[in-house]
Amino acid sequence: MAVNTYEGMFLLDSTAASNNWDDAVRQVHGILEQNQAEVVASRQWDERRLAYPVNGHKKGTYLLTYFRAEGEKLQQIEHDCKLNGIILRDLILKIHPKLAEHMIQMAMTVGPTTEGHEEGSEEDEGDRPRHRRGHDRDRDRDRDREGSQRF
Repeated sequence: MAVNTYEGMFLLDSTAASNNWDDAVRQVHGILEQNQAEVVASRQWDERRLAYPVNGHKKGTYLLTYFRAEGEKLQQIEHDCKLNGIILRDLILKIHPKLAEHMIQMAMTVGPTTEGHEEGSEEDEGDRPRHRRGHDRDRDRDRDREGSQRF
């Protein structure tokens, strides 16, 4: 079977990861290696507050990993990730062969974007124009028509 390059984004328990980062990485790499995957590159991507709790965790640390493996091994890799206590979620994507080397280089040199996660971004959300619902627009339009007919 052909060996493909994959990008794996693993969401880790931030408490366990911050206590012993090397052990957390070793666990993820161990899952990949026991399923005959070759880890090409790996790095901590970011630590963030989650949009919603995942298994009771409000914060998570992301580990970005590129690896080569046979496609038939992915199902077992994802199964092993679900059984591991430190991995909260995983997302594994197949990388097109022409883009693999470029994406690996970019991921290892460029950090995560902080756009939208800067201080004050929550306050800016209140300044955004809100879209009115259809029935609110209809009610306002009818009210405007009634007002113009009175004069």
